[in-house]
Amino acid sequence: MDKTSLIGLVLGVVGVGVGMVMKGVSPAVLLNPAAILIIIVGTIAAVVTAFPMDEIKRVPKLFGVLFKERKIPSVQELIPMFSDWAQVARKEGLLALEAKLSDVEDPFLKNGLSMAVDGQNADFIRDVMSEEIEAMEDRHSSGAAIFTQAGTYAPTLGVLGAVVGLIAALSHMDNTEELGSAIGAAFVATLLGIYSGYVLWHPFANKLKRKSRQEVMIREVMIEGVLSVLEGQAPKAIEQKLATYLPAGERSKLITEGENPNG
Repeated sequence: MDKTSLIGLVLGVVGVGVGMVMKGVSPAVLLNPAAILIIIVGTIAAVVTAFPMDEIKRVPKLFGVLFKERKIPSVQELIPMFSDWAQVARKEGLLALEAKLSDVEDPFLKNGLSMAVDGQNADFIRDVMSEEIEAMEDRHSSGAAIFTQAGTYAPTLGVLGAVVGLIAALSHMDNTEELGSAIGAAFVATLLGIYSGYVLWHPFANKLKRKSRQEVMIREVMIEGVLSVLEGQAPKAIEQKLATYLPAGERSKLITEGENPNG
């Protein structure tokens, strides 16, 4: 479970709900069928119109990405792994790493190591793995774009809902009490549109982009690690190279631990 997504969602609901109560507005006013229909169905209609069906079908999976932590190795886990592989390759040859393939769970890394063991050259391995990263980035980009567009459409549809509500309110010009109630209901659509756009859809899009960048960085570390092992670089050199992907504080800690393996 991605706790930040859940915490953000809960805080967004609590913040708006409590804020409404503090302003003397009952959260029950949000249960406006017309406003919900205009915002929710209208946003869905706009998104479905804007994207091909093969991308729309991926939306349920995107929610899974948002609220689940994907199990991919961290840089801190990869560095000692590549260091170990480098030692084995330098002592016993690349073919000795074939025994390590069964221990690799990540398909991307497993494919890269398999190509190295099979004797493919460095340029070929880099091209194949880089193209796979580009394809992954394209998929992730299209997924984030769906939520970005939803966040753009929803507030505008909120204004549309308010206009429709105000038109209805004008029919109560002869009754001040009903007129005030109708105007209040008209702005519920605006509230729902702005809330869904800027508290849900845009943040969802940003979370997908951040997760994509993190995964791309991990994949790039994997490419550099596989190629470094293939080229026969020393374990210490590989550690220093891959440590550049870490923040300065963690990089210093890794170097210190490497110099003092016994603590």
